[in-house]
Amino acid sequence: MVYLDTSALLKRYIPEANSEAFDAYFVECAPASIGRLGLVELRCALARKRRDRKISTEREKAALDEIRTDIQDGVLVVHPGIDAHFAEAFHLIDRLVEVPLRSLDALHLAIALSLDVRELATADAVMRQAAQALEINVVYFGS
Repeated sequence: MVYLDTSALLKRYIPEANSEAFDAYFVECAPASIGRLGLVELRCALARKRRDRKISTEREKAALDEIRTDIQDGVLVVHPGIDAHFAEAFHLIDRLVEVPLRSLDALHLAIALSLDVRELATADAVMRQAAQALEINVVYFGS
């Protein structure tokens, strides 16, 4: 099972650096898993890009439709966040003392660990560092 961090998954819906590489990876690994947290982060990222005038309202709506389609088609499997994930995220902060882990990244990792993923895709350097420290295979789409 592959877990997609929001930083990588956004590349599927909004063209940016490494979008083509991520899309090829996505096609190969689908179906892929995300946490419900990732949906909130995707929504926030799209709204931020619209507010910053990096995308139009129409592009934002089209991206949201594409996300819905991927979920409905089963190529994105959304997993709920549960209390145990919050507890695990709390402990990951102590476990990864050398990694400047942020709260939402800790939650993503807790969800990924609970799913026993074999691989995590990210475009975030800190997430990459944390996942590697947890001995999760990482596919990196950052620059």
